[in-house]
Amino acid sequence: MSETLALFGGSKTVTSEFPWPIYDEGEAEAVAQIIRTGRWGNPDCGDVVEEFERAFADYCGARYAVSCVNGSVSLRLALIACGLKPGDEVIVPPYTFIATASTVVEANGVPVFVDIDPETYNLNPAAVEAAITPRTKAIIPVHFGGQACDMDALLDIARRHNLRVIEDAAHAHGAEYKGQKLGTLGDAGSFSFQSSKNLTSGEGGMVVTNDPELYRIMSSLRNVGRLPEGQWYDHFYPGCNYRLTPMQAVLLLRQLSRLNEQTKTRNDNGLLLNTLLSTIDGITPLSRGHGETVHCYHIYIFKYQSAYFKGISRNRFVEMLAAEGVPCFKGYPYPLYKQPLFQQKNFMCYALPETVDYTQVVCPVAEKACEEEAVWILQHGMLGTAEHMQQFAAAIREIQRVVLG
Repeated sequence: MSETLALFGGSKTVTSEFPWPIYDEGEAEAVAQIIRTGRWGNPDCGDVVEEFERAFADYCGARYAVSCVNGSVSLRLALIACGLKPGDEVIVPPYTFIATASTVVEANGVPVFVDIDPETYNLNPAAVEAAITPRTKAIIPVHFGGQACDMDALLDIARRHNLRVIEDAAHAHGAEYKGQKLGTLGDAGSFSFQSSKNLTSGEGGMVVTNDPELYRIMSSLRNVGRLPEGQWYDHFYPGCNYRLTPMQAVLLLRQLSRLNEQTKTRNDNGLLLNTLLSTIDGITPLSRGHGETVHCYHIYIFKYQSAYFKGISRNRFVEMLAAEGVPCFKGYPYPLYKQPLFQQKNFMCYALPETVDYTQVVCPVAEKACEEEAVWILQHGMLGTAEHMQQFAAAIREIQRVVLG
């Protein structure tokens, strides 16, 4: 083994680097122009922010877009604007970033974790419907890795039970469900522009909606509770200063011009990688064909079975694969309900009922994904060439060949 695999001193299968973010002098000059004006704040130079909001809304096919400091805040704005009250329940997946659930707590709601579909790692609609109670107010479908949730099923459930749907599209810039951009199918859609995201300014967030009343409230909440008809020191809602800066806005405008081409590259590479990896015993790409017409592959995920690799653990396999030069990661160590926040009920001033007990939650599919199954290839790697995808597959085959002897 030590003579072949890179982890033990052999040559890497993939020698290319996959830089991120991608930028040119246009980004630097756009930011420099803002700096030269001396108007660095919003609303001092809010026209640039408004330009980006309009451009992003148009890109998504939404009527309105409200920018803010990050994707966690954008979720929180949507939850509050949708009328979440203390003790209301919000259905969320356990296989996602902490903000999907912690923002529910911040809005004084109760996250209710339901399991994911083993084929997609997205919310399982049957599990969602089974979890609905008289206290359920909303569903937050997470388009995990850029893979569209089964939105027809989830929206049907929401209509029948009079629930709000807030799409967590933090991974899903440019992805589509049946030809419609993700984030625009529910009541509101939340996006992140954090440094790892497919559209980035380092930090930042956006929430899109077609509902004028939600737009009015969310705009106010991110701007210290102000409304257009009020004075500067009139405050109508309990909001804070969550405004995006002009320097971020001009950076995002430049980045947005690249997004269609980058999304096509990721989608094409994902389809190719699905074909390549499907031929390797013990490797199963997450399935497509559930309504997604464009997958933006913020994360390309496949399932690993150690039995086909002589019992080597998923974590050790990922270590080997990374050494071969594949930009990969093992993902979350455990589902969200096992986080100390929920296990220890560190809710402080928030209004979760005493009866809530996350130590009793079990989501077997999510636990298997976290503990032994899921392998992620990161989005910057998905911007490589078809040859790179061949190399990713070759690295897995080489690991398998060597460990099987």
